[in-house]
Amino acid sequence: MTFKDIALCSVFAVALPAGQTLFKLAAIESGRLGGSIVSRLMNNLPLWGAFAWYGLTAILWVYILSRVPLYKAYAFSMAGAGLVPLLAWLVFKEPVSWQAAFGFGIIMIGLLVVANAQSA
Repeated sequence: MTFKDIALCSVFAVALPAGQTLFKLAAIESGRLGGSIVSRLMNNLPLWGAFAWYGLTAILWVYILSRVPLYKAYAFSMAGAGLVPLLAWLVFKEPVSWQAAFGFGIIMIGLLVVANAQSA
């Protein structure tokens, strides 16, 4: 993988947990808003922001896949999934167990192995 490929995949890996953070903010906002579920969804700015963010992220993903093999690019998305608990802890003060932190460490080691793998 080139430096640009790694940079693009890294941006994607960070974009995924950012989107999940927006969805969590949307859930919190939904609880604050009154009215019907339809009204709460329609007036929920974090939710619409999350939808827009994921739309942009999808465009980035298609571009990445035009440059990088799927198996390598997808490994970075797993790193993004591992960042979600970290953001949950930092932003929302949610408890994260040592097992979750350890699991994220394993994901990061796997990412390094996959990113440095030679194509068959």
